[in-house]
Amino acid sequence: MMIVETNNLLLREMTEGDFCPLYKIFSDAETMAYYPAPFDEDQVKAWISWNLDNYATYNYGLWTLVKKNTGEVIGDCGLINQTVEGIEEIEVGYHVNKKFWGKGYATEAAIACRDYAFSNLVFSKVISLIRPENVASRKVAEKNGMKIEKEIMKSGFNHYVYACSQELA
Repeated sequence: MMIVETNNLLLREMTEGDFCPLYKIFSDAETMAYYPAPFDEDQVKAWISWNLDNYATYNYGLWTLVKKNTGEVIGDCGLINQTVEGIEEIEVGYHVNKKFWGKGYATEAAIACRDYAFSNLVFSKVISLIRPENVASRKVAEKNGMKIEKEIMKSGFNHYVYACSQELA
């Protein structure tokens, strides 16, 4: 199911048929440098299943990013629940195939997801959790209108909590 369309991208619900292109992304060590480790096949299958469950439960999750002009799956971006210091937050998360880095696709998708959260789901605030050394993702968050709210420890690593409220978007 189509969720959002931007100038260059379609964001649609993930399917099991997205396994191969998503596996290329999530199994790549460079792409997953800010995760504990790249994903194996079972972890990618679980990732897809988790998102399907999120759609059924919350009506949102991480959506598959598709290049409009080619139909190629280039990553995922969307909204996920995160608990930050005991508070439930909505995170804009994204992963893009490294051959498409530096082309603005992550920013374009993240802005679309932020706007979707504010307009369609009526959330008043969104966040992105980003490790301080992940400069590229930090730039995406800043272009998405977010500012560092605080620094936390999550999964054994320091993370900046970037945040944006609806009135500032």
